[in-house]
Amino acid sequence: MKKYFLIESRNPWDSQQVDRNYQIAADLAKAGNEVTLFMVENAVLATRSSAKTNGLTNLKQVKLLADDFSLKERGIMPSEIFAGIEVASINAVVDAMANKQKMIWL
Repeated sequence: MKKYFLIESRNPWDSQQVDRNYQIAADLAKAGNEVTLFMVENAVLATRSSAKTNGLTNLKQVKLLADDFSLKERGIMPSEIFAGIEVASINAVVDAMANKQKMIWL
């Protein structure tokens, strides 16, 4: 089993590529890999539970992290995000690098 740490910075309403990236994460997880998706910058906009269209709900086997600084910068409170999404700091990226996870900036 390989460990993948994916970083997404775009929101799904600005780029169709984001849905494809969600699918990449899902496919890697379905293949038996450990997958983490770290959402930073505008990607955190999709974490809001009020989001109308959201491919994140299909990522049941993927660990979902939302950057705390990006959430604060966009006025999103942790209580407003989907259940199952963890608020994390940039330290999560550093930890993944230190643990030699395969890093992919989508």
